[in-house]
Amino acid sequence: MLNVPTLWTAFAINFLALGLIWAYVMRSYPNLDSARFWTASAFVCAPAAMLALARFYFGSLLPLLAGAALLTFAICLAAMGVERFYGRKASWRLSFAVVGLTCVSIAFFLYVYDNSPLRILCYSIGQAVPMAVIARLVLDSRRGPINPGARLAGLLSVLIIAVFAVRAAGSFIGVDFNFSRSGIGQAAAVLLLIFLSMSLNFGFLLMAVDRLRNEVADLALLDDLTGVANRRHLMQRLAEECARAERSGRPFALLVIDLDGFKLINDNHGHAAGDACLQHFTLMAQTRLRPGDMLARTGGDEFCIVLPSSGVREGEMIARRILQVCRDDAEACAGADVPIEVSIGVAEWTQDVGAFPDRLMARADQALYAAKKDGKNGYAVYQGEQETPALAPDQIEAMLAPEPRQGAAVE
Repeated sequence: MLNVPTLWTAFAINFLALGLIWAYVMRSYPNLDSARFWTASAFVCAPAAMLALARFYFGSLLPLLAGAALLTFAICLAAMGVERFYGRKASWRLSFAVVGLTCVSIAFFLYVYDNSPLRILCYSIGQAVPMAVIARLVLDSRRGPINPGARLAGLLSVLIIAVFAVRAAGSFIGVDFNFSRSGIGQAAAVLLLIFLSMSLNFGFLLMAVDRLRNEVADLALLDDLTGVANRRHLMQRLAEECARAERSGRPFALLVIDLDGFKLINDNHGHAAGDACLQHFTLMAQTRLRPGDMLARTGGDEFCIVLPSSGVREGEMIARRILQVCRDDAEACAGADVPIEVSIGVAEWTQDVGAFPDRLMARADQALYAAKKDGKNGYAVYQGEQETPALAPDQIEAMLAPEPRQGAAVE
C-alpha cells in the first residue's frame, strides 16, 4: 500500500523532471517569459516535497513550516507565470505577502498556540489565493476564446482549490488530513494533489504550445522584409471579403501598387537601398490607411491594399493620399536619399467578380498598366473595358486641397 513518505518522494522526483522539461522550453523559446516562472515553480516544488518528507524523520516542526512556505511560493510563481503569459506584470508584492502571512500564521499555530485545524486552514488559504489568481486569468473570456490548455488549467485550478477547502473543512470535523502523518486518507489526498498539480502544468504546457503555434501561423502570413501581410494572407483576406460582399451586396475596393523604377534603384544603389525603399514605402503607406484597411506585399516591388466596405471613390481617395505622401517625401530627399514614385490601379468588387479574388486582382492590374502607360506616378481606376487616365502629380495636388474626411466619398 502506498504511504505518504513514498508519495512525497514521488512528488519531488516528478517535479524535478517537470522542471527539466520547463527549463528546456525556456531555453528553446527565450521570448516565452512565463516559462521562466513555471520552471522556477517546478524546481521549488521539489525541495518543498523533500522538506515535507523530512518531517517524518525529524522531531522538529521546522521542516513542516519551511515546506509549507516553499509550496506556497511555488504556486505563487506559477500564478506569476500565468500573469506574464497574458502580458501582465508579475505580482511579486502579492506573492511575498501571501507567503509571509502564510508562514507567520502557521508558525503562530505551531509554536504559540498549537492548533492543527487552524494551521491547516492557514496553509490551505495561502495556497488557494494564488491558485484562484490562476483560475481567474485562464478562464477570463474577455480576451477572446479560451484555448483548450487554458480551459484545462482553469478546471484543475478550481479542483485544487476544492481539495484545499475539503481538507480544511475536514480538519475541523475530526477527519485527519495532516500530510505529516501516514494513513489511507492522507495518502489519498497527497496522491490526488500530485495528479492535479502535474496535470495543471500540462495545461500550462498546452497554453504555451498554442501560443507558439499561433505565432508561427502569424509569421507564415507576414512578409519578412516589411512586416506587412504577404501574398498568402492577402488572398485569404480577399476570399473573405468576396464572400462577405456576395452575402451583403456591399462592395469593397482593391488597390494594386507598383514602385516605379525600382529595378534602377537596385541597379544604381544596391539591393540594400532597394530593401530600405520598400520598408520606407510601407511605413508611409500605412500612415494613410484607415483602421481595418490591409496593406500587403505580394512580391518584389508590388503591394496591394484591401479597403473593406469601400467603393471606388474611397479607393481613389486612398490612392491620392499615398501618391501625395510619396511626392512630399521625394521633394524632401537630399544627398543619398532615393525618391520613391508609385503607380496605382484601383478596382471595385462587383457582382460579376463573385467569390473569385483573381478576377478583382486582374481588374486592378489592368488599371495599374493603364497608369504606367500614361506616364507613371499616378493612378487609374478600372471601369469596364476602359480605365480612367492616370493623373500627373500637379493634377493630384489640385485634387488634394482640401483633403476629404477619412472614409468619405470623393466627388
